[in-house]
Amino acid sequence: MANLRDIRRRIKSTKNMQQITKAMKAVAAAKMRKAQEAVTLARPYSKRIKSVLGRVAVVSGGVNNPLLEVREPKKVAYIVISADRGLCGGFNSNIIKLATQELKATSAEISLITVGRKAHDFFVRRGGSNIAKQYVGLGDNIMYGTVRDIASFVIDKYANQEYDVVYLIYSQFVNVMVQKPLVIKLLPAEPPAAAGGADESKKIAYIFEPSPEAVLAELLPKYIENAIYQGLLETKAGFYSAQMTSMENATKSASDMIDKLTMFMNRARQAQITTEISEIVGGVAALE
Repeated sequence: MANLRDIRRRIKSTKNMQQITKAMKAVAAAKMRKAQEAVTLARPYSKRIKSVLGRVAVVSGGVNNPLLEVREPKKVAYIVISADRGLCGGFNSNIIKLATQELKATSAEISLITVGRKAHDFFVRRGGSNIAKQYVGLGDNIMYGTVRDIASFVIDKYANQEYDVVYLIYSQFVNVMVQKPLVIKLLPAEPPAAAGGADESKKIAYIFEPSPEAVLAELLPKYIENAIYQGLLETKAGFYSAQMTSMENATKSASDMIDKLTMFMNRARQAQITTEISEIVGGVAALE
C-alpha cells in the first residue's frame, strides 16, 4: 500500500531529523556553558572600569576630550551585533527588529557597522548602501584585536566629526530562557555617575599622573572597547542559549510528530488487514 510506505518513510526521516536536533542541542549546551562563563568573568571588569571612569570624570570636571564632545546628531552610526548562524528561534530577528525601529525613529544620516552574518545579510537585502563596515565569521573565540578594530574605527570617525552619535545594539544575556535586545550610547561617551555620588568622589584627593587629560585619553578608548567586547560576549551567550532552547523544542516536536505518524501507520495497517480479510472471506463465499 503506497500510503503506508509514505508514512513509514516520513517516520524514518523524522527520526533522522530528531537525531540531528538532539546532537545540535548537546553542542549548543556545551558551548553555552562556556560562553556563559566568559560573560560572568567579564562582567566584574566591565563594572569596575565604569566605576573608575565615573570617579575620574567627576573629579576632573572641565577636562576636554574629543570623545566627550556633544554635537547635534546629524550623522548617526549604529553597531549592530547579531549571530552568524540561525536555528535559534527569534534571537536574531529580535535584534534586527530593534535595530530597524531605531533606524526608522531617526531622521539623521545613518551609517551601519554590522557584526555577524545575519545582521549583515538583512541590511544588504534592504539595500546595504549605508553599511560602512562589516564583520562576519568571528567564530566562538572572540579576538580582542577585532574589538579594538571596531572601536578604533568608530572613535576615529567620531573624532573627525564624521559621526555625531554612535550607538551599540546587542542582546543582553539574562538567563538561559531570556535574552534582552538593548541599545546603548557609546559616543559621545557618558561616564556613569561615580558610586556614592559626586560629593563623595570630590572628598577623595586624586593625584593624576601625568594629567587628567592623559588619564581620560587612556580610559575612554578602553571603556568603548570594553562595551563592544561585552556586547559580543553577551550576544554569543544569548545565541547558544536560544539555539539550545530551539533545538530542544524541535526535538519535542519531532517526538510528537513520530507518535502521530505511528498512530496513522497503525490505522493504515489495520485498514489494510481488514480489507484483505474481507477479500478472503468474499472469495471463500464465492467458491461456495
